[in-house]
Amino acid sequence: MSDEIIIRGSQHFQAAISRREFLSRAGTGFGGMALSFLMAQEAEAAARSGKARVNPLAPKTPMIPAKAKSVIFLFMYGGVSHVDTFDPKPDLVKYNGKSLNTDVLKGVGEIKTFGGDSHAPLMRSPFSFKKYGKSGIEVSEIYPNVGACVDDICFVRSIYGDSNNHAPALFEMNTGSILQGHPSVGSWVTYGLGTSNQDLPAYVVMTDHRGGPIGGAPNWSSGFMPATYQGTVFRSNGTPILDLAPSDGMSAAEQRASLDLLGKLNEEHLQANPGDSDLEARIAAYELAYRMQAHAPEVVDISTETEETKTLYGLNKKETEEFGRKCLLARRLVERGVRFVQLYSGGGHSDDTWDAHGDIVYNHGMHARETDQPIAALLKDLKRKGLLDSTLVVWGGEFGRMPISQGGKGRDHNPGVQTVWMAGGGIKGGTVVGSSDEVGYKAGDTPYHIRDLHATILHAMGLNDLQLTYLYNGRNQRLTENGGQVIKQALA
Repeated sequence: MSDEIIIRGSQHFQAAISRREFLSRAGTGFGGMALSFLMAQEAEAAARSGKARVNPLAPKTPMIPAKAKSVIFLFMYGGVSHVDTFDPKPDLVKYNGKSLNTDVLKGVGEIKTFGGDSHAPLMRSPFSFKKYGKSGIEVSEIYPNVGACVDDICFVRSIYGDSNNHAPALFEMNTGSILQGHPSVGSWVTYGLGTSNQDLPAYVVMTDHRGGPIGGAPNWSSGFMPATYQGTVFRSNGTPILDLAPSDGMSAAEQRASLDLLGKLNEEHLQANPGDSDLEARIAAYELAYRMQAHAPEVVDISTETEETKTLYGLNKKETEEFGRKCLLARRLVERGVRFVQLYSGGGHSDDTWDAHGDIVYNHGMHARETDQPIAALLKDLKRKGLLDSTLVVWGGEFGRMPISQGGKGRDHNPGVQTVWMAGGGIKGGTVVGSSDEVGYKAGDTPYHIRDLHATILHAMGLNDLQLTYLYNGRNQRLTENGGQVIKQALA
């Protein structure tokens, strides 16, 4: 594609300018991620119909009765050990140090690990478990604050996936496919429902301060859908989107005048070139960016929050400040009508993530201390503000971990089973659905694939996963491409 944009107006005006200069003159030099989100704001519908601009992110009526209006997905990147957090296994204590074979687990078959020793002995959890709430659900000692919220949570202990490698497992949890190029869950939700706030992105992602997840942006990509539906990365401090501010020396009045002029020239361009919506889509993007300059900084400005609220989220402590701020911003975003928010705990590689190959006590202890209080605060804050019933909170990672040891103190990847929990948004709290086998090696009773989790998320949002389709490559594509079932036991 040429790096020039041709603007044609009347016979007296024709100019070619670079995209960089075009952005500069418009005063909207926002960064690449924000630009890719904004660029296609209204191109799809206009290109299909050839009619006046239609906003594809306008609020849409749910397909079925909806319990939730927004989703907050808490992604614990690296692979959380279910048997050390929310799935206690007394048999691991009983068989600690024994080999995982048919004497311990019938039909166990060949043990496949990612990079560890498949003949390593079983390892009991180094953490104790305690019953919480009226429901008496057991939770690890490393998550006491979340444990206090169990009566609002449904734990699904039998989720499984298809890959023991981080990148494809991340893609599967986020998009339903182990391959790149598919729309993420957030993209499907915003495609199906739009958003009620036209001054902020419909789909926001906040990565860990230590780095992003393996695979990067494809984890929140819109895949084969228009870029309108992909996630926009927000920073939790300072300017939420890099380069969102207008050019130096340009006043608000000058910026408004520039946008008005560009809009006028664009209208003349469209009259001369019917059906050419590319430039119109760009101008619409600039208009949204203009509005975001006022509204996006307000979202991350937590000065209006009470000191009690800041303390609740742990903003007064070094360990919890980073993730606590993200959780607080997630509440502020859904409070303002943002449709889908995803937060990452863990970034980069090794112990900077939940990838506990070396030492489960050190690794999971550190990440649990960072996230336990903020996550519990999010649930409590949503509940007291009357937002939990309309917000679906999902917690999980890309896979679980092995019940056998790695190097004596760590655990290897395990796609065979993990625990995912949900709260709010039509979910039946104080419940446990499914189970892993006796030692937590594979999904046992009522196994649910990741696509079943996706079908349940869509259902809570009022979307039928069989009917939510997008035509691509000559066929109607779905998030739950190979079939998913709603986890009905998790629903209130």
